[in-house]
Amino acid sequence: MKFQDETEFAAFRVSRMLPKDSLHPRIADKVWAAFLRGDYDIAVLQAMKTVEVAVREAAALPNSVLGVPLMRTAFHPATGQLTDSSADGGEKDARMALFAGAIGSYKNPLSHRDVDFSDPQEAIEVIMFANHLLRIVDARKPCP
Repeated sequence: MKFQDETEFAAFRVSRMLPKDSLHPRIADKVWAAFLRGDYDIAVLQAMKTVEVAVREAAALPNSVLGVPLMRTAFHPATGQLTDSSADGGEKDARMALFAGAIGSYKNPLSHRDVDFSDPQEAIEVIMFANHLLRIVDARKPCP
C-alpha cells in the first residue's frame, strides 16, 4: 500500500484501530465512517443513540420515553421488558444502572453540548462499550 503523505498514513493507522467487522451491524457503517473522518464525537453519539433506539424498539416503548428514564424502564428489575428474570436482584439493578449510566454519561452530554473527543482511543473504548450494550439488547430482545 502506498501513501501520498503523512496525513494519509496517519488516517490509515487510525482506521486500523477500529476494525469495521468487529462492530455490531446496527452501528458498523455510520459509526465507522464517522470515526474514519476523525469525527469521534459524532461516532460516539451515533453509537450511543443507536443503543437508545435499540432498547426502545426491543422493549416496545413509545418515542416519548427517552434517555436515562428509558433505560430504567426497559431494565427495571421488577417490571422491565428487557430484564433477565433469572438474574439475581443485584445483577438486575446493576444491568439497569449500566445502561442508564452509559446513556447519561456518553449520549446525553454529546446531545446537549460540545464534548471534546479528540482522542481516537477514547472514542474506540466508548464505541466498543456501545457495541457490547447492543449485543446485550439483542440477547434480551423478546422473540417474535
